[in-house]
Amino acid sequence: MKIHASFAVSYEHQVHFTRAAFSPDNPLLADVLSSRLEARVPRVLFVIDAGLADAKPDLVPAIRGYFGGRTREFDLCEDIVSVPGGEVAKNSEEAVQRIYAAIEENGLCRHCYVVAIGGGALLDVAGFAAATAHRGIRHIRMPSTVLGQNDAGVGVKNGFNWRGKKNFVGTFAPPFAVINDFELLATLPDREKRAGLIEAIKVALIRDADFFETIERDRDRLRDFEPAALEELIRRCAEAHVRHITTCGDPFELGSARPLDFGHWAAHKLEPLSGFRIHHGEAVAIGIALDVIYSQLAGHLPAASAERILALIESLGFELWAAELDLREADGAPTVIRGLEEFREHLGGALTITLLAEIGRGFEVHTMDTPTILQAMTILSRRSVKS
Repeated sequence: MKIHASFAVSYEHQVHFTRAAFSPDNPLLADVLSSRLEARVPRVLFVIDAGLADAKPDLVPAIRGYFGGRTREFDLCEDIVSVPGGEVAKNSEEAVQRIYAAIEENGLCRHCYVVAIGGGALLDVAGFAAATAHRGIRHIRMPSTVLGQNDAGVGVKNGFNWRGKKNFVGTFAPPFAVINDFELLATLPDREKRAGLIEAIKVALIRDADFFETIERDRDRLRDFEPAALEELIRRCAEAHVRHITTCGDPFELGSARPLDFGHWAAHKLEPLSGFRIHHGEAVAIGIALDVIYSQLAGHLPAASAERILALIESLGFELWAAELDLREADGAPTVIRGLEEFREHLGGALTITLLAEIGRGFEVHTMDTPTILQAMTILSRRSVKS
């Protein structure tokens, strides 16, 4: 005898774009928080990237002022949790434990809110804590980086690193809402602004040739981080990301494919190999370049298209080589190639890598030829010497 049943769970995924979210006359955040109010007044706990709080000393007072005029609607926790940003936050359980403690000490229930403001790493950690405390507390993301607003903060994944493996511990838990406040980008260093550009190139390469051409056309404005061009790039990239999540049939990655991680198998290995000296976007730029050349060498992508892609990435200020690519195992094999098996292991099932057939169209393969990878690495190395 057995009992068999299948059921579907419906999710709503909302991504908002605004400016000055904590201005007293901006109702967006209050409207989002009140969209599913229960009988009791919900408590709201903020988790903030410590670097952002230092760069924007008016942020915490603005949050308190925003909720000070809405005490009948929401109960703002006195505690505002400050967590180091970047991969430091994801490399131990300390940040997660601090958020758990704040949730417990402030008496949050499943109908309360954890609002996280910061970069992708901070959002990952806060999202994991919110998704697992009480088996799920409503979580609102307010990304403060380009990469967070157009990619990491828009997705449905949370997690942290363990034993040097990126995102080894994590959950799939869509946020209650994402609020992209463009003013949070004002104090972002150029290096971090640039990091988000590569994720837009990634999604354009595998999904949208017209978007790729737009990035090419605007390359000078994007290299100078012109606000209008940057904001348009964020909107289009976030839209493509949400469209993939909601229409491609596998938002929780039950299969073996992960198209939005084009170029990431090498990137996820380069980051820990460098002790996270190489930031995520910088590693992805190298990983994309490697897979673009591989796609060409394997006969899938025309040489002219490969050169066009590499030239665009370089023109935006990315390096396409890192010393960590020279690291070798005892048998002489490049250490970075171990990233293939770790990528497969993280997904489960067969190795599934996205390559390019043309700009705007990716396709999947289940094997990677080691000699061709080595040849692609050699080409990248020579290219970096010439530049």
